[in-house]
Amino acid sequence: MLPVLLWALVFLVSLAVLAKASDYFTDSAERIGIAFGISPFIIGVTIVALGTSTPELVSSILAVTKGSSEIVVGNVMGSNVTNIFLVLGLSAIVGKKLVTSYELANVDLPLFVGSAILLSLMVWDRVYSLADALLCLACFLVYLLYAISVERTADEAKARSSEDKGEGRLRNKRLDPLVYLKLVLSVLFLYIGANYTIVSVVKLSEIVNIGTDIIAASAVALGTSLPELVVSVKAAAMNKPELAIGNVLGSNIFNALGIMGTSALFGTLVIPETITSFIMPMMLAATLLYFVIIWEKEITLWEGCMLVIFYIFFLGKLFGLF
Repeated sequence: MLPVLLWALVFLVSLAVLAKASDYFTDSAERIGIAFGISPFIIGVTIVALGTSTPELVSSILAVTKGSSEIVVGNVMGSNVTNIFLVLGLSAIVGKKLVTSYELANVDLPLFVGSAILLSLMVWDRVYSLADALLCLACFLVYLLYAISVERTADEAKARSSEDKGEGRLRNKRLDPLVYLKLVLSVLFLYIGANYTIVSVVKLSEIVNIGTDIIAASAVALGTSLPELVVSVKAAAMNKPELAIGNVLGSNIFNALGIMGTSALFGTLVIPETITSFIMPMMLAATLLYFVIIWEKEITLWEGCMLVIFYIFFLGKLFGLF
């Protein structure tokens, strides 16, 4: 019993360090982005989304290098389920109603759904090859280029408008050097937190005889999704629906394409049977549900409650409680 409590404590502490370091990383990166005049939605789908996904990325890479690559796909798919069911659900509950004016249906939603389908097809045969990884990374690069280019015209128009009003020089204000120092230190603690997270997951899996993929899809996915939860719920409470919705969308695309692709560059990924039989179908269901809900560019309080109930069902089925 004592070893379980000890490693459970190590797991919780390492997750806390991972989440806090990610928070500092995201905050400093966001400040740098704002200083360069990047628009709120682009900050959501790039800087904030990538920043809040750093726990998944660092822990996944370390999992591969330590010979526990089954954690990667469990963490990625579990995080995507958590982001949609729990993060988006709680955000809608806190914000009462999330309404976005950003046009998602043309490209963003198809890419969002396509990334989940592509990942599912790639792991269907329980083999994720280097070619699969390179294809995913290429697709993710396409999405990033699209997200940046689609806002460039609007940003340039805003910049011209600001210059006409004599406000064009405001965003060139120099940043405090401490912001860059905080960015570097947060990366260091991200590594430390991720390292002990993986070690504790492997130890707990051996002691309680539960697959590392199941722990990764539940506890690790929840822990590494805490940054997305904090950012999105805070954005919803402050009436910034674009940031909350864009964060989940960008994070899930990055998880499916960027994290899986990058992790596979460090070694072969093991795809457990649990992934293809349950976790993957749940990720696809969550993705399609997000698609249906966001199609009208709004999420209501009641839809948020439904999403949270789905998350409870996901955890219950994962551990055989239902």
